[in-house]
Amino acid sequence: MKAIFFDRDGVLIDNSKHYYIYRVKDIEFVDGVFENLKLLKSQGFVFFIVTNQGGIAKKQYGHKEVKQVHQYLKDEFEKYDISFKDIYYCPHHHTIEACICRKPSSLMIEKLMAKYEIKPENALFIGDQATDMHAAQSAGIKGIKITPNLNMNSFIQELLTP
Repeated sequence: MKAIFFDRDGVLIDNSKHYYIYRVKDIEFVDGVFENLKLLKSQGFVFFIVTNQGGIAKKQYGHKEVKQVHQYLKDEFEKYDISFKDIYYCPHHHTIEACICRKPSSLMIEKLMAKYEIKPENALFIGDQATDMHAAQSAGIKGIKITPNLNMNSFIQELLTP
């Protein structure tokens, strides 16, 4: 199985207007995300989301809102015949409580890799923060950092070249 782990905010969802995205009405998808994931899917990749949701610990929103957002994401991607095999999120925030799952920890990635028997050489992580790259490195997988100047279109051909 070839797997791609995605950070959520800033990679799949545009978070330039809202730091915490916990309401469906605030969701705006990153330009080209559906087309890019469809192309990656055609190459045999399966998809996962691994996201920090520290707003829960900060009492900005709750698990219910996160689950509603994730259900909306699943529904919207399904319209393009794209699915996420699983979604893991960390509800903690380092300023409030210690945890072992919040990125830059690789625990969420490692749990998903074990659950779905994914080999590190067949996986990569696409994120927009240094914490995402640290989590990928700790999990022993390739990390690709997205920035406003480097979107998925910029590296997708590299992934598809044998």
